[in-house]
Amino acid sequence: MALTPGELREHLGRGALLSFPVTPFAADGSLDLPRLREHVAALLDHRPDGLFICGGTGEFVSLSFPEWRAAVAAAVEEVGGAVPVVAGCGYGAATARAYVRAAEEIGCDGVLVLPPYLTLAEQEGLLAHYASIADGARIGCIVYQRDNAVFAPRTVAALADLPAMAGFKDGIGDVERLQRIALAVEGRLPLMNGLPTAEMSQCALGAAGAVSYSSAVFNFVPDLALRFYRAWRSGDQATVQALLASFYTPFCALRERRRGYAVALVKAAVGLTFGRSCGPVRAPLVEPAEEDLEELRGILRRNGVPTPQPRPGGAE
Repeated sequence: MALTPGELREHLGRGALLSFPVTPFAADGSLDLPRLREHVAALLDHRPDGLFICGGTGEFVSLSFPEWRAAVAAAVEEVGGAVPVVAGCGYGAATARAYVRAAEEIGCDGVLVLPPYLTLAEQEGLLAHYASIADGARIGCIVYQRDNAVFAPRTVAALADLPAMAGFKDGIGDVERLQRIALAVEGRLPLMNGLPTAEMSQCALGAAGAVSYSSAVFNFVPDLALRFYRAWRSGDQATVQALLASFYTPFCALRERRRGYAVALVKAAVGLTFGRSCGPVRAPLVEPAEEDLEELRGILRRNGVPTPQPRPGGAE
């Protein structure tokens, strides 16, 4: 049985490391559901605190609604209630509400609501937009602050009063704004770090109130991602700083080399470390250059991560 919004809120409020799986595609670009199931199962073996399925890293914007529904249903079935599953949704309010209803029917525990499509709005407009999506929702709604959806503390405080609201995910990285939001919500809404490669900013955003974060790195080096998370939670700054220096900083420098690498490089890395490709990215994203993949192999090997030759098929 899916979590209620209140239960999801409590789960995130205790502090959580969440993974957002890539969405595998076959060589012809079609959705590869068997590979998605395998990838989700491999991530579950490392016991994340939840999964964001078909989110930004899962190429939500390139999926048709039938593809999204099939991928979300496969993930929910594969997880089998072991951890909360939160599905990406967005676009206009009417479309987002249709995604919410579908996520409820499938058995998701929540939805991650991406910014409204191509629209800049005043604070009262943002409040009305997200309130209309959450109205009547039976599962928790997590607001994603990024791009054209940037919230004033008073707006987040108003959202926190809505029964279906379960979390606020920050993808802006303005520490002062996040601190003001934390003070405004007074613990009524869990704050999460949703920046690319969140580990790089978690020490700062965690101090400002982000008790949970989602890790793209969990896709391809889950043991390393868990080591960082446990070190951060326990206050082991020596391990945190060592991992930032040896892995995260060079990885982020490579990630910033081309637009879209926050997704494309992560997806390619799954094949490098698990030995089985998750297929290509869809346009407008582009594949990583071979020299960049070779540099990524070097970063992984220097951190003790083997990189077997990817296979197009077969078991993990």
